[in-house]
Amino acid sequence: MRAPVPNGRFAAAVAVLALTAACSEVGNSPYASGAERSNTFFTAFQERSPKYLDPTSSYSNDETPYTYQIYEPLYGYHFLKRPYALVPRAAEAVALPRYYDADGKELPASAPGGTIAHSVYDIRVRKGIRFAPHPAFARDSAGNPAYHSMRREDVADKYRIDDFRQNGTRELTAHDYVYAIRRLATPRIKSPSFSLISEYIVGLKEYGERIVEVDRQLRKGLSPTDRDLPMLDFRQHAFAGAEALDEHTLRIRIKGKYPQFKYWLAMTFFAPVPWEADKFYAQPGMAEKNLSLNYWPIGTGPFMLVEYEENRQHVLARNPNFRGEPYPCEGEARDRAEGLLEDCGKNTPFVERVVFSVEKETIPLKTKFFQGYYDSPVVERLDVGTEYLVEMTDSKDKLAEYRRKGVRLPSTIEANNWYVGFNMLDPVVGWGKTPDERARNRKLRQALSLAIDWEEYIQIFEQGQGMAAQGPLPPGLFGYRDDGPAAFNPIVYRTLDGRSERRPIEEAKKLLAEAGYPEGRDAKSGQPLVLNFDYQRALTPAIRPRMAWYQKQFAKVGVQLEIRATDYNRFQDKMNKGTIQIYFWGWLADYPDAENFLFLLYGPNAKALTNGNGENNSNYQNAEFDRRFELMKFEDDGPVKARLIDEMIAIAQHDAVWSFGYFPTSAAAFHQWVYNGKPTQIIRNHIQYLRVDPQLRAQKVAEWNRPLWWPVWLIALALAAALLPALRAYRRRERENAARTLAGSAAPAGAAD
Repeated sequence: MRAPVPNGRFAAAVAVLALTAACSEVGNSPYASGAERSNTFFTAFQERSPKYLDPTSSYSNDETPYTYQIYEPLYGYHFLKRPYALVPRAAEAVALPRYYDADGKELPASAPGGTIAHSVYDIRVRKGIRFAPHPAFARDSAGNPAYHSMRREDVADKYRIDDFRQNGTRELTAHDYVYAIRRLATPRIKSPSFSLISEYIVGLKEYGERIVEVDRQLRKGLSPTDRDLPMLDFRQHAFAGAEALDEHTLRIRIKGKYPQFKYWLAMTFFAPVPWEADKFYAQPGMAEKNLSLNYWPIGTGPFMLVEYEENRQHVLARNPNFRGEPYPCEGEARDRAEGLLEDCGKNTPFVERVVFSVEKETIPLKTKFFQGYYDSPVVERLDVGTEYLVEMTDSKDKLAEYRRKGVRLPSTIEANNWYVGFNMLDPVVGWGKTPDERARNRKLRQALSLAIDWEEYIQIFEQGQGMAAQGPLPPGLFGYRDDGPAAFNPIVYRTLDGRSERRPIEEAKKLLAEAGYPEGRDAKSGQPLVLNFDYQRALTPAIRPRMAWYQKQFAKVGVQLEIRATDYNRFQDKMNKGTIQIYFWGWLADYPDAENFLFLLYGPNAKALTNGNGENNSNYQNAEFDRRFELMKFEDDGPVKARLIDEMIAIAQHDAVWSFGYFPTSAAAFHQWVYNGKPTQIIRNHIQYLRVDPQLRAQKVAEWNRPLWWPVWLIALALAAALLPALRAYRRRERENAARTLAGSAAPAGAAD
């Protein structure tokens, strides 16, 4: 039996309703329905998940949005004051050191640095601070650790930290800071701070050698690739440089005088690590499930990590055990006018959750930001906002859109640089084995440094938002020069009529010929000089123009440049091993002192020579530079320190260990419903101070993403118009068939005969 056919009006109505219903179910939000109304801060991360969240090893910019919200070092920085001012975080106060001579006699604070044998810091830890809930602290009914004696089969079905049903907590003590400092010496993970900080903390270097032997004994009988390792329990191995005088007093002993040490105490290398973390994560089967501090940190800070979907999404949630910190009530003169003091005295953090979603390409990131789905594009980076500032300048339409949507782009000058570095271990561009090789390789580096036109790069890729660097030290730090002979790089620039200008490219070609590569060819073999350039991003369409630009710069002197672009995690691995030749990297200051940039060229801090534990990425070794660096560590800001800085920069310029690159203009990007967005690279726990207005966000997201219904109605009408003739023809045939049937049934029986 055939189903009855509806009439034309009904069919058209059904078609329209079906289309309307289908379209009403479609939304372009990347989040669950109603997420925009929640007290959540939405942002993005680029390319890959962070590589290290363990505070002992974490030292990369893309890791800081997590580590500085989760962990609490002893100190931090006042959120609003500039110049930056140290303030206590987990400590009761910023402690002043006491100085002692070699005989143990206490010296006055004004004692010359050379007379000071030891500095002693006694730091009181606040009482009542508790760790975020975590199964490492869970206890059973008898009061014993619930998850410290597991077998491999006990973790067979565990993939996330919330797969463990029980959680616990305990109070933070000075012992947790002692454990963390001892743990800097671990050979099981890379600690970028160890090579430098072990030069200062009494006994830490020797302690590191002892711990290597302890670890070797623990590994006896195990395969080198075995990931299930017995716990390396630092409670059992003490040293004199760090100790707990009582439950809430930490003592750290420093060799000599080191004024910059106070800044290290604001970094997550000095965040507390509970022994329970190592015990919990050292159990069989944990490592292969990525159950470790690199994925599931344990801290006392305002947030805790509750979701980790690798290369997809990460979520921080408010730590229910966080005591709350009041929002500051003072800052710079302009802060009140900019609304940055309106939350004075209110408890932070303001948001309940922070959602980080992966964005591998620039265009989708920007599109979602302007749709309102990201409150800030990439919250730890200040170059995205600079790009938007440029767009506003270049396009009236963009300016109108930014103003209509109320996008906030606060800008600042930050301690930040980008540069091209030469690996000094490389036989071609590096240090060289003989005096003759050293001279020739140095001229090669000088020629390449001269060839790279950073002013052009700034205009093309930074749209003029930056300044060419003359050395490693950016503006805003003591020792930076903006006039006089020390204010420009004599290898790349010359003075003419009282002003500096780039040297002509002919000088670069002359240096290249003196290095043994006339016209970019080896003088002995005649083969073209081909150099490798490692870049820290995958070779996406957005990156290709930059790579072509670098190749063009080298081609100006006849040198061929091979691009080796990889994701950031792979790039870091290559840097740790020293398997690069030329590379591009940048540095964001950890603390506001010249040392934090000059230590990037300090010999004992060489990355490949310290098994990845240093930040001297070029593996640069110069005894005269190192000698001055070691003298500088004794000096407070003043004429002596300024002279030493000048001399170190001059040495680095002559050796051309870097093509010094540029200092970018920095700008943050926030929507109008985000408050307290003050741009900073030094302060890393800034998410704690951000506040959102979810209702305003929901209103604007709905307004900016309103569906267009007229195409639906147009399609429905078109379908109706197309179906109507067919429907009429069908009905006509049905009537004709019915008429024939009726006529046949009316004929007398037998008439056919």
